[in-house]
Amino acid sequence: MSDALTRTWRPSYPLDLPRVLAPLRRGSGDPTTRVDASGEVWWATTTRTGPTTLRLQKDGTATVTATAWGQGARSVLDNVPDLLGDSDDDTGFVAVHDVVERGRRASRGVRLCTSGRVWDVLVAAVLEQKVTNREAWRSWRELCWRFGSRAPGPVAKLWVVPDPVQLRRIPDWEWHRAGIDGARRRTLIAAASVAGRLERAVELRGVEGRELLQKVPGIGPWTAAEIAQRAWGDPDAVSVGDFHLPTIVGTALVGHPVDDEGMLEALAPYEGQRHRAVRYLGAAGVNRSRYAPRMPIRNYRTM
Repeated sequence: MSDALTRTWRPSYPLDLPRVLAPLRRGSGDPTTRVDASGEVWWATTTRTGPTTLRLQKDGTATVTATAWGQGARSVLDNVPDLLGDSDDDTGFVAVHDVVERGRRASRGVRLCTSGRVWDVLVAAVLEQKVTNREAWRSWRELCWRFGSRAPGPVAKLWVVPDPVQLRRIPDWEWHRAGIDGARRRTLIAAASVAGRLERAVELRGVEGRELLQKVPGIGPWTAAEIAQRAWGDPDAVSVGDFHLPTIVGTALVGHPVDDEGMLEALAPYEGQRHRAVRYLGAAGVNRSRYAPRMPIRNYRTM
């Protein structure tokens, strides 16, 4: 642990570490993330210079101690405030629906995180295209365990997702074993070939950043929005094309399920903050009905 770098930082707002970082976690078995019972968070990520591990601890004075290991330790530490929502602020947000305001009150201590890195969240988002979370998270685990890198630092069971070079070296048959179909495989390989240029989306942000991501064949509005929500905390990136979201938003805001067009119409009062409004619906406990249609689970290993 002697090669670790450390910084402390105290936010000017209430901070719930696990909830702020929850969008970066792909299921309870995510090998890149660990959340201890104390609320301490471990997160392993790629960087421009190599794999890096970050440990975040918050003490009784609300001071965050961040410790990082690996080649990208300094850059990851520099990004800690933004990672924990310091660059996010909902000042000026007006809730025109009671349920949204209820979610806003329930979100005390939660801001939109900014990972500052496209690649990791891109891989996860592409894996989640048109499959259940259960399927996508299983594939995510297998890619990390079998083709990624052990995360630097003192935790043995922490892994980093394959970087673009590692991913392009995966044999064709191994994609099938990991439960990843040809369409998602082609999208990931195409993204890996231009991964360095895609990182510029974090600088462009907003519509421009999402449009840059969509230049990759296979990345459409849904995937670009899912990346933007996490890579730069985009408050307006709506996941158009989501299987459940129109039903959730429509039922909560207009009283019945809608399609994508109806969802955008319902969210129109929150233009510029539409993803934030959706997050507040989730915080208010709004979810799809247990009787709503479910996406079928497919096993690509047997196809």
